[in-house]
Amino acid sequence: MLLKRRLFTLNAAATLTAPFLTRCSRASYDFHSGAAGYPEEALPEDDLHIPLWDGMPPDGGGPQGMPRLSPHGALTNIATPTLSVHRPERPNGAAIIVAGGGGYRYIQIRKEGVLPAQWLTSLGITAFVLLYRLPGEHWKDGHLAPFQDAQRAIRLVRGHAKAFGIDPSRIGALGFSAGGHLMGTCAIRPEWKTYQPVDMYDTMSATLALSLLAYPVVTLEPPYQHTATRRMLIGDHPTEQDSIDWSMQTYVKRGDPPFFLVQAADDRIASAENTAILEKSCQDNNVDVVRHLFRNGGHGFGLGRPGTDTAVWPEMAHEWMRQKHFIS
Repeated sequence: MLLKRRLFTLNAAATLTAPFLTRCSRASYDFHSGAAGYPEEALPEDDLHIPLWDGMPPDGGGPQGMPRLSPHGALTNIATPTLSVHRPERPNGAAIIVAGGGGYRYIQIRKEGVLPAQWLTSLGITAFVLLYRLPGEHWKDGHLAPFQDAQRAIRLVRGHAKAFGIDPSRIGALGFSAGGHLMGTCAIRPEWKTYQPVDMYDTMSATLALSLLAYPVVTLEPPYQHTATRRMLIGDHPTEQDSIDWSMQTYVKRGDPPFFLVQAADDRIASAENTAILEKSCQDNNVDVVRHLFRNGGHGFGLGRPGTDTAVWPEMAHEWMRQKHFIS
């Protein structure tokens, strides 16, 4: 029954998106299931997955060979950026794109990708885990690569909204650490042109309805510059302007979608000042923001570290999404 349902989903998706595909400037890709070159833990073979680009990503370059997964769940060597689709039993029309962290050096795929997707589907939300390109893996566009992938992912989810039973006005983001920097930046900069349009999907809006960010890297400015995120994006000796240009708080403005922020006070990787800075910038610009600072939990607690205050944040986020009418 499960296999039949997945095959039905695949066929239905292909049928519903056919009008879009015929309008594309070049032959488009279809949804896929089965082996995709990714380790099973990163992209389960019985799930649907959507390659972000029809062929080579913008401007080319990148690593060779298959993706690699460390014993600790760190995914690297990402040559084919992809969305892994996690569908709930009873979809409620909402969708969230999930981006794991790893300082843009790798993606922590299990506790910041697959497990959050399972939590979201338990709430009726269709989850899309983003396997994005890493700046240090020889892409010609370098530090733009993950942002190109994130914007493309938002547009593809919106373009396939009907196929997946998604309300295109209810597409949100969940980002952890560097993934928080990635999705948070995209949330406040939907107009940012990171690549040249390649097909009709790129006529879609890249806006998000809301963002949930867990221990995100927000600022790359001193004295909070000692992160892998800063090093991978702008190097060890950036100019003052580079540090400003790649910091999230630089771009917050009235009308941005609401933020739900969680962090632990004892975070030694991304100082808790990161979420404080973003909270203040939102407040200064009348952007809806909620910040929860927990006493302990450190960095990388995912859905919550047992025995610490962080264990309660998923339920708090659930209630917040209900209050925002993102889910019922």
